[in-house]
Amino acid sequence: MGVTPSSVDEVTTAFAACRYLADRSLAVAIHLAHSLGRPLFLEGEAGVGKTEVAKVLSQVLDTELIRLQCYEGLDANHALYEWDYARQMLAIRLIEAGGTGDGASIESIMSREYLLARPLLQAVEYSSSGKPPVLLIDELDRADEEFEAFLLEILSDFQVTIPEIGVVRASVPPVVVITSNRTREIHDALKRRCIYHWLDFPDLDREVAIVRAKVPDIDLRLAHQLAEAMSDLRALELFKPPGVAETLDWARALRVLGADELSVGTVQDTLGVVLKYREDVEAVTQRGVESLVRAGT
Repeated sequence: MGVTPSSVDEVTTAFAACRYLADRSLAVAIHLAHSLGRPLFLEGEAGVGKTEVAKVLSQVLDTELIRLQCYEGLDANHALYEWDYARQMLAIRLIEAGGTGDGASIESIMSREYLLARPLLQAVEYSSSGKPPVLLIDELDRADEEFEAFLLEILSDFQVTIPEIGVVRASVPPVVVITSNRTREIHDALKRRCIYHWLDFPDLDREVAIVRAKVPDIDLRLAHQLAEAMSDLRALELFKPPGVAETLDWARALRVLGADELSVGTVQDTLGVVLKYREDVEAVTQRGVESLVRAGT
């Protein structure tokens, strides 16, 4: 789209044009984070659309999305940079053989030329017509606490320190979106640098609107049935309550099967589209899938 929303209403409109129906509280958080140059920290259950916010924001701003997927054991080497050891070894062998190769010297093989930029360095070094990228730090709660401390320098000053090279500063600070499923608490020092927003499951009407926006050829009655059935599932004590992503998967699965309404049979056939753990499937089955069908009538 290539527009920069200058108000909360413009954020809502721009996101809706990309088929993301943001409520006002989320639109306010996005607008403030972008206007103040602060990272946007999104917490919530899996599948409520946190990652999608960053994807849509990159579309709205017409800029690149740089994604850092967090995981246990993630460290600076994998998130920031790695040395291109293969090229370095080749250069060393050429030097030892008496050739100049590509002009390399023992000192030069520790230069920026031999670095492989990972997402954080890519975001700091990014330059495209003065337009900042959107940096998505996804599922930060999966990473170790030590990695949070490493992020503080970047989030405070948008710069990174590489011992062999020095400080690398962003000419244009990236637009940062951080997500967490809250499997553990994120440290206050990091949260203080962000605009915080809890992204909850949508209410019934909004979920119906989301389904119809993402699966436009779905029948209105079936969209209501799905939203009501999902609300019923989320009220149960499940190991992993289904998110909006699962609602959309369910709608698409029913469309593939040619179903135009929920029935006991279609629910039984497609329960694995919505629930991802055997214990949850068994709990719903033992309770009776008829309750889901009744919820949609």
